Amino acid sequence: MPFQTALAIILAALLRASKITGALGTWVSNPLNWYFLYYYSYKIGAFLLGLQGKHRVFLSIMAAVQRGEESMAVIGKTLGAGGAIIAAFLVGGLVLGVAASLPAYFISLQIFKSIKAWRQSKKEPIPWYNPDR
Repeated sequence: MPFQTALAIILAALLRASKITGALGTWVSNPLNWYFLYYYSYKIGAFLLGLQGKHRVFLSIMAAVQRGEESMAVIGKTLGAGGAIIAAFLVGGLVLGVAASLPAYFISLQIFKSIKAWRQSKKEPIPWYNPDR
């Protein structure tokens, strides 16, 4: 969704990170996880906000995602569903985001530590090789 891309670029600028990587990360991940993210964002948010009675509206949004409708059409349906549905998506998305970011941080940290150690090992001189001989 275009809002995620804009938010990723703004956050990357504020955190002095790569704006291109932030934008590409949202573009690559969206087609692969739309259904999962919409479904569980709503379900978790609706549970936390006590909105179990609003399932018909949610099912029409999910049907649009399953049919592969344009993202702006899905956004229009979501915004037209009302504030309670949007709140459920946002609250559920926040919970999913925090839950996914914690393990992803530590996994990424280990990966980058390994890459840094590998690069350092490539820079160390080979004990038996002396180019000055």
